[in-house]
Amino acid sequence: MPTIQKIVPCLWFDSQAEEAAKFYVSNFERSRIVKISHFGNEGQDVHGRKPGSVMTVAFELEGAPFTALNGGPLFQFTPAISIQVMCETQDEIDRLWTKLSAGGDEKAQQCGWLKDQYGLSWQIVPAMMADWMGGDQVRADRAMKAMLKMKKLDIAQLKQAWAG
Repeated sequence: MPTIQKIVPCLWFDSQAEEAAKFYVSNFERSRIVKISHFGNEGQDVHGRKPGSVMTVAFELEGAPFTALNGGPLFQFTPAISIQVMCETQDEIDRLWTKLSAGGDEKAQQCGWLKDQYGLSWQIVPAMMADWMGGDQVRADRAMKAMLKMKKLDIAQLKQAWAG
């Protein structure tokens, strides 16, 4: 029997769950749509969705499980929750930043954060960022000062600031 992932983020969309999941999967390697479920006749008085329309999409990004739910317009994403992506190279940061921010809110871009076309917030950061922010406080402060001036993060500039 397969192991069940106990913790799976559920992303609430109005009616774009399948579209969003396909978009996210297209931007990450080792990613896939796992299963799409549909609304049935039961519960229409509650959810108001047409039988046969997409209810949830189970998908994986880099092996991490997610669920996208077509829950209606009641709830919206806020920057209080974001998906953090640890990037090994500047090319990876550049590629993901360009793809995920396309059609999103440019005013929400700061310090590696962006908001995509669906309103979901992402942090596109160097994998080594945690190392730079821990340990030597003087070095960490220099890296923080440099980061606060950036929208999309630049590994070379951050590394240079950290090194002094």
